[in-house]
Amino acid sequence: MNEAIQRVDWEKCKLLPVIVQDNANGEVLMMAYMNKEALELSLSTKIAHYFSRSKQRIWKKGESSGHTQSIHSFNLDCDNDTLLLKVTQEGVACHTGRKSCFFTELETGEAHSDVEVNTDAMYGVIDTLYHTIQERKYADPSSSWTAKLFAKGDNTILKKVVEEAGEFCFAYKDNDEKEMVYEAADLTYHMLVALAAKNISPDRIKQELASRFDMSGIAEKNSRED
Repeated sequence: MNEAIQRVDWEKCKLLPVIVQDNANGEVLMMAYMNKEALELSLSTKIAHYFSRSKQRIWKKGESSGHTQSIHSFNLDCDNDTLLLKVTQEGVACHTGRKSCFFTELETGEAHSDVEVNTDAMYGVIDTLYHTIQERKYADPSSSWTAKLFAKGDNTILKKVVEEAGEFCFAYKDNDEKEMVYEAADLTYHMLVALAAKNISPDRIKQELASRFDMSGIAEKNSRED
């Protein structure tokens, strides 16, 4: 296995681009990245594992949805810096519920394939909302509030985060439970827009919170000051 991993030109690509193709019909399903650890896991299990740049961690394809990829073959290109996987896809490859991630016609912006699986319940409301925000990042500003925020830029996004945080604080001060919930939802949405602007997945927030379970608040604060 080590010999296979070393065939990749890691000096040229710290993260190996991976094209994923349906073994049965040749359809291109998605494109992702692997680091050495993800490639090793994929080779040893024959189940696709990737490295997520937005989550900054290894992820097993289908870990949330159950839509895993069984690998039939690993094919390295002539420059040793791109990998082609031929897989059997369980369920669908795309988080939108479509078979392939390549469904948007570039010139018209129209989707040319239908959603096959409702993935909202699989990913949870925060991840689903984050993906929706990402999809609207480059949309026509008149099409949605999210697209308008991105078009207006960082200052507008940050102003809204501060504004919603203030409104939550006022609701807390007034002991208005219903308003606190409403403003917390607004604040969460605008924070997700800010994260999406920097391509930071909410999964990284979950990882950070999880890392603090065995650490007191004082110890955690001190660790940031070191």
